Amino acid sequence: MDMHTTLLLTAPPAGLLADIARKRPDWDIVVLGDVPPSGPIGGRVWGFVDWLCPSMSGLEMCRRLREADATRQAHLTLVLDEPSQEARRRALQAGADDYLVGPLDVARLLERVDSISDEPPVQRRQLVNGAIAIDPTAHQVRVKGQPVPMRPNEFNLLLHFMEHPDQVFSRAALIDQLGKDEGAIDDRTVDVWVGRLRRALIGAGAPDPLRTVRSLGYVMDSVEG
Repeated sequence: MDMHTTLLLTAPPAGLLADIARKRPDWDIVVLGDVPPSGPIGGRVWGFVDWLCPSMSGLEMCRRLREADATRQAHLTLVLDEPSQEARRRALQAGADDYLVGPLDVARLLERVDSISDEPPVQRRQLVNGAIAIDPTAHQVRVKGQPVPMRPNEFNLLLHFMEHPDQVFSRAALIDQLGKDEGAIDDRTVDVWVGRLRRALIGAGAPDPLRTVRSLGYVMDSVEG
């Protein structure tokens, strides 16, 4: 696996660029303009997007990065100006995988990247439920044999459901499963994750695999192949 790292930033202060270059001299750093990178980017791609970019909102920048082939699979963190629940919800809806409250500095940036990059690879067999198949080792989802792009939160959520079919999970349990801070994420955020997962799978041709259990949470019903 290509473990090279590319870092995408929006209008970073010169001091931050210098700090990153000193601590991670092997990383490629790309300062984003109005248009996401067009060429292929190898290895792991991390984007830290300011709430307000020089020429557009950070929400719009997240959307553009998600639509571009080169950055569709990047791990995007939106840097919020304030810790409001509404801002967090909008960040996730725009395509961010995560968020933090600014200002961004090198210590917090490296902590965020390293905390996920250092997770050991998952060695598990392929899981299948009806038309949906997930390969944890390859980090790939397929519906009817065709690959389906999946963001990290939705991938991990689907993996959890596929490993535990026919079990109801509360929103709090799903927050904990994804390693998030329950105090910083409300139930509506979980609904955003589930909604994005549903749209990705249904858009690829799978029947809606998730069932909402009122007042309890969500369950993935097992389906015959």
